[in-house]
Amino acid sequence: MTTAFISHPACQAHNMGANHPESPSRLQAIESHFADTGLLDELISITAQPVENSALLRAHPQSYLTQLQELSPDKGLVYADPDTALNRHSLKAAKLAAGAATQAVDLVANGQCQRVFCAVRPPGHHAERNQVMGFCLFNNIAIAALHALNTGVCERLAIVDFDVHQGNGTVDIFKDDPRVLFCSSFQFPFYPFRYQQLDRPNIINTPLTENTGSQLFRKSIEQQWLPALQNFKPQLVLISAGFDAHRDDPLAQLQLVDDDYRWITELIVSVANTYAGGKIVSMLEGGYNLSALARSSFQHVMTLNSGH
Repeated sequence: MTTAFISHPACQAHNMGANHPESPSRLQAIESHFADTGLLDELISITAQPVENSALLRAHPQSYLTQLQELSPDKGLVYADPDTALNRHSLKAAKLAAGAATQAVDLVANGQCQRVFCAVRPPGHHAERNQVMGFCLFNNIAIAALHALNTGVCERLAIVDFDVHQGNGTVDIFKDDPRVLFCSSFQFPFYPFRYQQLDRPNIINTPLTENTGSQLFRKSIEQQWLPALQNFKPQLVLISAGFDAHRDDPLAQLQLVDDDYRWITELIVSVANTYAGGKIVSMLEGGYNLSALARSSFQHVMTLNSGH
């Protein structure tokens, strides 16, 4: 199984302050654990390249890009929303994260590898078409999806999002696009408090109450995601891979464990193998306990790499 690992050191230069949970140490923890376990040696390591402006404009209007450019400071921090700040390196990091998304699609489309994990930041799934939210500047997974759909890689695709927070930005962008099936599990009621009860045929919301735990999580995914995915038959599968539903995470209370990330990745791999030639692109989203993030992302990527 050929799996690529895309990252860039400049993604660690984006820093929203000493006590912010979405910190540069998140990527350090993942890379260190992958190296220590030997997994990194099994992956094709690729350096992220900045996104093309045309790819950004498929997901966000020019006015939004201009607004972010104008917010970008020469020094210090500027807050785009109460949770999301920019330093002078943030836009470069965000363009690399979005660039990794389009690179990953091209890699699987060209047959250079079958699966890709993008260890990049800032994350993306809360960024709406015209709105910074929840640590996110550009919606990386949406940029990947629109790149695939608009360059002829596929005619329909699925985005699956197992972050503890619903991917409201992804819903905002695709809620009326029948080419995209979006499946999202999340703690409810909980941030971002938008689109969580939206009724659309291509949006599968799976709300979970706090303290759900592994058994109910797995049952809910099997009952709600699997039939939709099997009916939709995606030609490409994209993953918003958030690891903040883990029981050790400080921001949420779903109480998942390391093995749940192996399990859900196996389920996604099975769907991709059946309908999409095994092609998967996974983008890092949340996960704020460094040890749990490293272990859970290891389970995820190890399963991507071995899944068949």
